[in-house]
Amino acid sequence: MFFQILKEPIDVKALITGAFHPKCGAVASFIGTTRADESGSARVEYLEYEAYRPMADKKLEEIGEEISERWKVGYVAIVHRIGKVDPGEPSVAIVVAAPRREPAFEASRYAIERIKEIAPIWKREVWSDGYVWVGSQVGTRP
Repeated sequence: MFFQILKEPIDVKALITGAFHPKCGAVASFIGTTRADESGSARVEYLEYEAYRPMADKKLEEIGEEISERWKVGYVAIVHRIGKVDPGEPSVAIVVAAPRREPAFEASRYAIERIKEIAPIWKREVWSDGYVWVGSQVGTRP
């Protein structure tokens, strides 16, 4: 199990390589990246993530424990970036290794949904004409 919140770019290749295990025939990954959305004349310049670290670290571990209780998995890695994330760069990476593909897929999907539900990590979308905190009423974009 590996859980981390970091300001540096996520080394996706290392996470995937770390999941290879002789008893696991499936490695599933979910990589969330910043997309350069456009709305009218405005476009996403970058995303900025903030986290309440003491609780966010614990919540990522909690998600890993929930996965271990629900599915037979051999490895779980969840890494979330904070700070500025440019378009095309990963902001979250989830890698799950399991003996079979179904639990690997299900667990990785579960992880991203749980992060959004319980982890105190917030995203600000910075557009060419303003910004908005996703999931809040703060910001300059409707």
